[in-house]
Amino acid sequence: MDDPILTIEERAAINNGRWFSSLSPSLRHDILRCAFVKRFKDGDLICARGDAAESWSAVAKGAVRVSSTSITGKQVTLTYVEPGIWFGDVAMFDGERRTHDAYAHGDTTMLMVSRADVQKILATHVELYEALLRLHARRIRQLFGLVEDLNTLPLRARLAKQLAHLVRSYGVPSLSDGREVRIGLQLAQEELAQLLGASRQRVNQELKAMEREDVIRIEPGGLVVRDRDALMRIVETEH
Repeated sequence: MDDPILTIEERAAINNGRWFSSLSPSLRHDILRCAFVKRFKDGDLICARGDAAESWSAVAKGAVRVSSTSITGKQVTLTYVEPGIWFGDVAMFDGERRTHDAYAHGDTTMLMVSRADVQKILATHVELYEALLRLHARRIRQLFGLVEDLNTLPLRARLAKQLAHLVRSYGVPSLSDGREVRIGLQLAQEELAQLLGASRQRVNQELKAMEREDVIRIEPGGLVVRDRDALMRIVETEH
């Protein structure tokens, strides 16, 4: 059963999102006034490729795994949408259907605005057009950066860069050692490998090497980053 109200933590994740927090108070108010809350369990399908685009969404808790299906029928993870990030707005403009599948990764809370309400907000707040252009421009820059990394950086550097991003987005400081940070997003090595465009075996080799260097610790429940500075040195020295 959906809880129609965001928790304090969920509301903070939305309000503190880099893009959303840059909007004027009146625009933020109108978006939140029209929005509705939906909660999903781990693995629930949020939307499927080919679905009509009926809503614009933000993640308030958990993560959304965006995936596609290969010609052999295997699901391939493309990215994870983290708390505070809005997505699904491109289809609000071009009217096309969804291009990928989206699943809840862990217990996930979504804030959604219907297509009709998005149109009403756009009619009232011209500011939203420019804000969405900024959002799209940032995504294009990130996409070019990913393509560049894939073509210029060795796997070791790409892995370190991905782990640093996961620490920023999902890092949970260790209570026993303030230098250590646990990555709260539970990722199997196969899922991590898909994000990097590499095999699970090669990613496993690089993780084991980083563990021997005391940069990370591999645990049954996930990864712990022991030395964030060393992680960033890997990114910088491998360029």
